[in-house]
Amino acid sequence: MDDGLKIISGSIYPELAEKIAQELNVELVSNESKRFANTEQYVRIGKSVRGDKVFIIQSMAERNGYNVDESVVETMLLIDAAKRASASEITVVLPYLAYGRQDRKARGREPISAAAIIRAFQSAGADRLVSIDMHTSQMQAVFNGPFDHLTAEPELQKALKKIISQNPNDQYVVVAPDAGGVKTAEDYALALGIPALHIPKVRRGDEITRDHAIEGVEGKTAIIIDDMVDTAGTLVSAAEVLQKAGTGKILVATTHGILSDPAIERLESSAIDKMIVTNSIDNKRAKEILGDRFEIVSIHGLIANAIARINDGGSVSEMFDGRNYK
Repeated sequence: MDDGLKIISGSIYPELAEKIAQELNVELVSNESKRFANTEQYVRIGKSVRGDKVFIIQSMAERNGYNVDESVVETMLLIDAAKRASASEITVVLPYLAYGRQDRKARGREPISAAAIIRAFQSAGADRLVSIDMHTSQMQAVFNGPFDHLTAEPELQKALKKIISQNPNDQYVVVAPDAGGVKTAEDYALALGIPALHIPKVRRGDEITRDHAIEGVEGKTAIIIDDMVDTAGTLVSAAEVLQKAGTGKILVATTHGILSDPAIERLESSAIDKMIVTNSIDNKRAKEILGDRFEIVSIHGLIANAIARINDGGSVSEMFDGRNYK
């Protein structure tokens, strides 16, 4: 497959971009990326993209000597480079979209950072955005153009169904660790054919408190569902509540394993038996430390399918029967 399709990777996670390119049977276009002595970034696309549909792959995370903000700047420079090189269409694929949690004003004089980042990509020249399991899918409205919201739910549910089928005598319950995850937990419960419940939390500054009187989990395997895990404070506190309520095993399924310090340390000493994440962010270090307690599900095929449909003018929502816009 080529048809004027070009895949370009940012510096954060080129291994994922390489898998996507291989799935599409196209070459991953090389690009030069470096820093000047004063830390300013420089990029140059290594091949002509004149008249081509360009897909820039960049997970906005800390990796390979780049921090989150530097990943944003590099993405903008790649967009500008492709635009000035006469690409016919520029799509930015963001497996993980940083700043997504800053999607509203919670206090006076705060920015809506997610909106600022999305507008910056548009100003740089992006014609289309693609992301996966955004913290708030309504942020699509900020971008003046196509903004495809993919979901990793089918891949995560497939991994959970495999575990359930291997342990048919166990009883399971899906758990939402906070109010924001209730709808997602209910969707998982419906797909897996098991009940769902919600563990309320109260946040006071950096401290999270919960009601330990949770019913309906005794002796069961609890499956905690969340869109992302950052420092793992919310997740570990939920696991502690479940453990005190008498749950059997505790599983976790999440799309984005950000795992900022001290997340891995917290997970290592937690009551969580297994955590399933996608490779929207590289998590080799967590896998090395947590071993069999940590499973990585690849979403390169999902992204490649979406890119192929966009390139051919097909429907992305049909991949999910429209459930990516729920």
